[in-house]
Amino acid sequence: MSHLVFAIAKILSIVLNGYMWIVIISALLSWVNPDPYNPIVRFLRVLTEPVFHKVRQWIPFAVVSGIDLSPIVVILALQVLDMVLVANLMDLAFSMRGGAVM
Repeated sequence: MSHLVFAIAKILSIVLNGYMWIVIISALLSWVNPDPYNPIVRFLRVLTEPVFHKVRQWIPFAVVSGIDLSPIVVILALQVLDMVLVANLMDLAFSMRGGAVM
């Protein structure tokens, strides 16, 4: 059972880090005003814009002087999730195994 929890923690860490890079790329692309009909740009927007929109709704100061800070908020939230949730799952996996190294 500890291997399953460990695997879930690793997969969750990979997913969170992957989405963080998607957020970073999407934020960087917003600076250069890419072609909105490009399939890669559309894919990135579909993945990130709903989350950015929710952040802008929940945190009214996410847009300051025309600068959208919602990607920074999302990155910070992803990092906190990675540090707290994944670390706790790893600790759980190690405690289930009796503290032995996997």
